[in-house]
Amino acid sequence: MVVLIDTNVIIDYLITREPFYKAASAIIIKCAQKEITGYIAFHSIPNLWYILRKVPENKRRKWIIDICSFLQVIGASHAEVVRAIKMENFKDFEDCLQDRCASNVGAKYIITRNVLDFLNSEVQAISPEDFLKILEDKK
Repeated sequence: MVVLIDTNVIIDYLITREPFYKAASAIIIKCAQKEITGYIAFHSIPNLWYILRKVPENKRRKWIIDICSFLQVIGASHAEVVRAIKMENFKDFEDCLQDRCASNVGAKYIITRNVLDFLNSEVQAISPEDFLKILEDKK
């Protein structure tokens, strides 16, 4: 199964943010073990760099390199970026870009804690907990 992991889930994992860490960690582990194919949107990388700016640079750099070792980075074409700009039914432009990146890789889900922000996305958004329930039900 192909999924796009939203920035907030990656942050939950990296900084052990409670009460979200357990689900984020389980998803990251499944990506690292290749049980699922995980992607991260290209624009999430500078977002992570900025959001984690209080973490020492060498540690930030290592974290992001580690993330990129098991999550594939995906971008959006010029046409997809223009399409995202025109998507007026999203309140956050960054979420439009997440949707376009997820669509480009044929992702089944965008795994995010902000599901309500993706009500108009082409790719279904799902919470980390709900995603893990789906995986468990498939066993």
